[in-house]
Amino acid sequence: MIESWRWFGPLDHITLPEVAQTGAAGVVTALHELPYGEVWPRAAIAERKAMIEAAPGNLHWAVVESLPVHEDIKRGAGDLTQLFANYRQSLANLAAEGVQTICYNFMPLLDWTRTSLHAPLPEGGNALRYDAVEMAAFDVFMLGRDGAADDFPADVVARAKDWHANASAAQQAELVKSIMSGLPGAYARYDVDSLRDALAPWQGFTADDLRANFKRFLEEVVPAAEDLGMRLCVHPDDPPRPLLGLPRIVSNEADIAFILGAVDNPANGLTLCSGSLGANPINDVPAIAKRFADRIHFAHLRNVRKEADGSFQEDAHLEGDTDMAALVAVLLREEARRRAKGRSDTKIPARPDHGHELASDIGSGAHPGYPLVGRLRGLAELRGLVRGLEYAAQNGGRADAC
Repeated sequence: MIESWRWFGPLDHITLPEVAQTGAAGVVTALHELPYGEVWPRAAIAERKAMIEAAPGNLHWAVVESLPVHEDIKRGAGDLTQLFANYRQSLANLAAEGVQTICYNFMPLLDWTRTSLHAPLPEGGNALRYDAVEMAAFDVFMLGRDGAADDFPADVVARAKDWHANASAAQQAELVKSIMSGLPGAYARYDVDSLRDALAPWQGFTADDLRANFKRFLEEVVPAAEDLGMRLCVHPDDPPRPLLGLPRIVSNEADIAFILGAVDNPANGLTLCSGSLGANPINDVPAIAKRFADRIHFAHLRNVRKEADGSFQEDAHLEGDTDMAALVAVLLREEARRRAKGRSDTKIPARPDHGHELASDIGSGAHPGYPLVGRLRGLAELRGLVRGLEYAAQNGGRADAC
């Protein structure tokens, strides 16, 4: 696999020389400063690429994460001709600079969502956490969304009512900040009132509506990606469930099968995010990876530990509910299969994701979920796992071979 590292460009508190010290070679980044729907100019792409390649080590721009899909495309609102043309032009400009793998998502309005950015760990440090009770408190009692109480179990709503009654203004403000922090780069955050306004156009919007608009998007852009020799790879929903009344349609194996079948083309692929898929109790992540292995163009490797009420928390990369060894073994077998077939994309870019805040990470100002030390720990653990699996495979599966 291509060991990779997400870097937020000039917005990032972590520098490219520090990225090089992790041992990763592939940089995963985007032009986060550009508004959604605008063309990414080739000159700006070339400038970012040159910045990466001028850093110490042998860094290269391996994956775009993300080339955002405009909200009007997701809603199917108005004349989308120019937005589709802009997306295709951005693809062409990226391809002209040699960047070929494009991660994106189709989550309405919000990106990944957590209720706490600094949940304390027993051994010290902090983790990202999604707490179902706090999410219900926000949705039902702070946002006051019609019908919100029906979207949570009754006992969760009852506990949410207590949380809201006892939470200070500072705690409620921190909850809003945490929920909004998944929006990348310089994208404007919502407060409660502006979020209500942003949700209003989505009233009555269904999962089938979103699927139809996603299919249209794929029909508009996948042929262009194929012609350019590019690989698009959709990121699963995070969390993998409807949120704030908004449908989400990249949450399980059936969803992925629909998307990859909607435009059945190798350029229409998957970002295998083990944490996003792993937060859905019905998902067997290694089995999903095995089924769609030939369409996995990028991998986010992280782990979560789920709770009965729908809450989950980021765990260490080799711990949590997903069998990471089984998952990585699927990816390594797929790489071997691609080599045997003579494919050009024999190595899958993979990055550690959502690391714990550890040691000097705390208070460093790094993007939530993207600290230096915590992700370096994750990368080191994953690197060791890969080497161990490769060694065992080369020696007939014997872990004790010498």
